Amino acid sequence: SENWFQILGIILFFCACSASPPNFILLFADDLGFGDLGCYGHPTSLTPNLDRLAAAGLRFTDFYCTSPVCTPSRASLLTGRYQTRSGVYPGVLYPGSIGGLPLNETTIAEVLKPQGYATAAVGKWHLGVGANGTYLPTRQGFDEYLGIPYSHDMGPCRNLTCFPPDVKCFGLCDVGTVTVPLMKNDAIIQQPVNFLDLEKAYSDFATSFIITSATKKQPFFLYYPSHHTHYPQYAGPEAAGRTLRGPFGDSLFEFDNTIGNLLETLEKTQIINNTLIFFTSDNGPELMRMSRGGNAGLLKCGKGTTYEGGMREPAIAFWPGTIQPGVTHEMASTLDILPTFASLAGAKLPTVMLDGVDMTEILTNQGKSKRETMMFYPTDPSEMYGLFALRMGKYKAHFYTRGATHSGTTPDQDCPVFAVLKAHDPPLLFDLEADPSEHYPLTLFGRPDLQEVVDKIMKEKEKFEATMVFGRSEISKGTDPNLEPCCNPQCSPKPRCCQC
Repeated sequence: SENWFQILGIILFFCACSASPPNFILLFADDLGFGDLGCYGHPTSLTPNLDRLAAAGLRFTDFYCTSPVCTPSRASLLTGRYQTRSGVYPGVLYPGSIGGLPLNETTIAEVLKPQGYATAAVGKWHLGVGANGTYLPTRQGFDEYLGIPYSHDMGPCRNLTCFPPDVKCFGLCDVGTVTVPLMKNDAIIQQPVNFLDLEKAYSDFATSFIITSATKKQPFFLYYPSHHTHYPQYAGPEAAGRTLRGPFGDSLFEFDNTIGNLLETLEKTQIINNTLIFFTSDNGPELMRMSRGGNAGLLKCGKGTTYEGGMREPAIAFWPGTIQPGVTHEMASTLDILPTFASLAGAKLPTVMLDGVDMTEILTNQGKSKRETMMFYPTDPSEMYGLFALRMGKYKAHFYTRGATHSGTTPDQDCPVFAVLKAHDPPLLFDLEADPSEHYPLTLFGRPDLQEVVDKIMKEKEKFEATMVFGRSEISKGTDPNLEPCCNPQCSPKPRCCQC
C-alpha cells in the first residue's frame, strides 16, 4: 500500500505540473565558496534568507560547477553541456571580446519559451556582448535583461564608490578599458554603474517581473546571476556595515536581502507553492583576495583549480509542498539544471549531446542521482591534456594537478600558481566521503579493490573523451577595443569619454 501512495503522489505531482507549469528562479552567486554561507557552517556570514531556503528545502553536499572560472561555468549552466562542446574556453570573456556563447547553443530560456514561459535575466551575464549586442541575453532566449554584461571588475574602479557614504572600491580593477556599464536589454542606461543603487535596481526589476507574470498567469523563468561576492565587493545602505564579516559579508548580505524580496513577492502573489528556486555558485572562492575572497570551508584550494574547493559549490533547491526539507549527498551539477527544468515544464530537450541529467527524482523524492560521474576540466582545456580529474561515486582521480593565481595566499602549497602542472600516472586517488579535503591520496599497493576502481575510472575517462568534440574556441577569437560597450560611441578620447 505504501508503494501505491508513492505512485499516487507522483501522478498527482505531474498532473499538477501539467495543469499549471512551475515557475523557475535560478540564483547564481559569483566566486562564492563551499564554506561561505551560514547554512554551510560559516560562523559570521549573515544569510537569513538562504538559510531559510536550506532549512525548508533540499541542501546539496556534493554539487559541482563545470569550470573553476566564470564564463565557461555560465555557459554550461545555461546549456547543460560542458564548455568544451560550445567553445566557451579558455579563460573568460572581456568587454571587447569578439566571441561569445554561440547562438546555435540552446539556453534554458530557449527551452522554456515554446512552453509559453516569460523569461528574464538580471545581473552578471558574462557570455559575450559582441558586435551590435550579438551575444546579449535578449539574443539568447530572454525577453528582458537588466545588468552588467560581464564582471564588474572589468573596468577601472579606483574612483568608484563601493560602500556608503563614499568608501572607494578596493583595488584598481581593470584599467585601460571602458568603465562598467549598466544595460537594459541591449542599451546602456548608465556608465559607470552606481554600485550603491545597483542591487535595489536588480531587486525592483526582478520583483516587477514576477508580479507582471503572476498577474498575467504566465509561467516564468527568472535567471539572477549576481555580482556578489566577486571582487571588488560592494553594498548599498541597506547592507553596508550590517555584518560581522566586513565587506565580503556585507556584499553577501545584500544578495541575501534581494532573495528575501523575491520570496516576499512570491508569497504576496500567492505563487510560492508553484515556484522552484534553485541556488548555487559559478566557481570557488578567490583565495588570493584573502578575507575579501571567500572561503572553501574544508575543501582544498579554490578558484582556478580543479581541486574540490574550485568546483564543489553550495546548492539549495526550494519548492514548498513539493521538495521536502533535507540534505542530499547525491552527486549533481549545474549541467543538470536544464534537463530538470525541461522535464518539470514538459519542454523538449535540445537535439544535441547533453551532459546533464534530470534531477527530479532527487528533488521530489530525495532519491538517487542519475549522475554517475563528474568531469573536471581546467581553465584552459585542450584535447592534448583532456580531463584533469574525474569523480566516480565517492572516488576522485586526478590525472593532472596545478595551482592558480586565483588561489594564491593560502598556506597549502598545492594551491598557488607556483604549483606547476604535474601529471599523475597512476592518478592521485581520493575517497571524498572519508577525505573531502583531498589530503590523503590512497595507495594502490596491495589494494586490488582500489586498482579495480582506477581501472573503471580510466575506462570511463576514455569513453567520455571519445564523445568530446571540442567546439571552436570563442575566447581565442580575441578582442577588439571598438566592441567595448560605450554609451557615447562617437566620443573621444576613448575609453575615458564613455560616460553618461
